[in-house]
Amino acid sequence: MRKYLDMSHHLTLSTKDENRLLLTLAGIQFTHILDFMIIMPLGPMLMRAFDLTTGQFGLLVSVYTFTAAASAILTATVIERFNRRHVILFSYAAFIVATALCAAAPSYALLLIARSMAGAFGGVLGAMILTFVGDTIPYERRGKATGIVMSAFSASTVFGVPLGLLFVHQIPALGWRAPFLFAAFLGLIFWGLAYRAIPSIPTRLADRRLSRMLAPMLKVLTFPNHWRAYGFMLLMMMGGFTVIPFIALYSTTNLGYPENYLSVLYLAGGACTIFTGRYFGHLADKYGKARVFRIIALCSLLPILAITNTPALPMWGLLFITTWFFILVSGRFVPGMAVITSACIPSLRGTFMSMNSAVQSAGAAIASLLAGHIITRNPQGLIEHYNLVGYLACTSTLIAIWLVTSVKPEHGEGNA
Repeated sequence: MRKYLDMSHHLTLSTKDENRLLLTLAGIQFTHILDFMIIMPLGPMLMRAFDLTTGQFGLLVSVYTFTAAASAILTATVIERFNRRHVILFSYAAFIVATALCAAAPSYALLLIARSMAGAFGGVLGAMILTFVGDTIPYERRGKATGIVMSAFSASTVFGVPLGLLFVHQIPALGWRAPFLFAAFLGLIFWGLAYRAIPSIPTRLADRRLSRMLAPMLKVLTFPNHWRAYGFMLLMMMGGFTVIPFIALYSTTNLGYPENYLSVLYLAGGACTIFTGRYFGHLADKYGKARVFRIIALCSLLPILAITNTPALPMWGLLFITTWFFILVSGRFVPGMAVITSACIPSLRGTFMSMNSAVQSAGAAIASLLAGHIITRNPQGLIEHYNLVGYLACTSTLIAIWLVTSVKPEHGEGNA
């Protein structure tokens, strides 16, 4: 089986190995996203269990992404010194352990610490997954490949989150801890698959002295196109994660739906995005990544406004809104991430994507923390000012639509 790095810094794989790698990366992404996502529908339960305010819950969501950002920055300083395979396998193993510790946390403070540990290693995984896509998939197929990997977001929504919530209600002795044990168990399975499927990509640094450790990161930060890509990433996160963490809380408090209905919302949205994510990737390859992003992002404004301003309405109406929200808000990430992955200097892709993972995590953390402080609860326990969060998300999305055209593919990466 022939695997080698060509002059454009791509690892050439057979079609069979390429497909196996993409499915394995999607599996890693599945558990990573499940661990991050499951905290959101568990919000009402955790707020009762630990007597939390909306601000404390916002911190519980954002601490994961803050530490993910910090670890991604640290990784960016050293990632080019190590074999990519070793980095992803070690980080994934540590992530599984941290997820299991979340299930064992007896208090809010210890859960906060466990979530920060999971976020630290999850930040490395987020960078490495897309780094492997950039290193192994040619530009002309990268939109489709990104769609396959990003479909793990949809799969975790349609399968992982509803199953996790099902375990909450079917195993009362475990309660909110069950989804974390479920994620850790799946992680063990996917780690075994990753050990067999992840190829070796040795360091490309000729000078590996410790004194040169910061050189790749400093070089990444000298290119204006990289900064535009990072700004674009930040805006995409602000356009979604201001709203997403509080959908479950708003649905159960203001709209009055039982908590066991939440799995239906995630199931319906995720089931559709499994198909639409790959289709959006195909459209991005065919018609241009930036163009497809602009169209999807513009359409996403409607469900964002609807979900943050909706009054009481029938279940089918809420399902309609949340399904389109998941389709369009997650769908814009497919062409958006393809734009970002192609914006870097190929020889510095590992460092660039680690920094991008830091920006992505910081954006999610800032968004959820900011939304947690904008949103308040009145004496009746209802959520207030969620509409302001929606307006903030729409503003960020509009700026991202304007900025995406200025993020250009680097030399040898094709045209956006």
